[in-house]
Amino acid sequence: MEPEPERLRAALEAVPDQQLPDRGWLTEALRRVGAEPAAIGRLFASAGRRCGRAPLPELPDWTADDAARVLLLTALPPAEATGEVEALYRYGDGAEKRAVLRALPLLPIGEAGVPLLLDAIRTNDTRLVAAALGPYADRLDQAAWRQAVLKCVFTGIPLAVVHRLDERADGELATMLAGLAQERRAAGREMPADATALLDRLSTPDRLSTPDRPSTKEA
Repeated sequence: MEPEPERLRAALEAVPDQQLPDRGWLTEALRRVGAEPAAIGRLFASAGRRCGRAPLPELPDWTADDAARVLLLTALPPAEATGEVEALYRYGDGAEKRAVLRALPLLPIGEAGVPLLLDAIRTNDTRLVAAALGPYADRLDQAAWRQAVLKCVFTGIPLAVVHRLDERADGELATMLAGLAQERRAAGREMPADATALLDRLSTPDRLSTPDRPSTKEA
């Protein structure tokens, strides 16, 4: 589950002054985004310089600029959120795209962020693939979601990042994983331990009911 804005603010407040270059900048930036949504483009790009990239101890794999960018997105007026989110993702660098993906579960944009998830999953940037599989990935259809899980296995992303993994995993995913495991054994390669454990959990008669074996060709 992605942290709520209050937790992000608290995590930023806990960063020592020497690691947060301009503590007052974010407060003013949030106010400005609420009043002038179009300003978010410049502010979003500036977050790394103004807030720094210090890790947030209470939020593993989060940095100060991640949290600041997500908070900027949550400050957008609802009517402006969809358009600004799409533009920030399209033109952002990797860190900015990841922040957009992490913010999606917190934004009032309905299904509008699904194309961004699909784009992220097609990339070879493991940061983006992992960020795309948070709570907002509940909006992915099952076929796209299965392919995203396989992408994690292919690229070595821990399956722990996948929201509701055991709830959504099904017999068809088990068949796909079993085929991949067979291919890897034939090539003298091992499956990641978490993928093997997932396959073991899925290997029961009631979850292996899919007759057709989808392709497991690595992208």
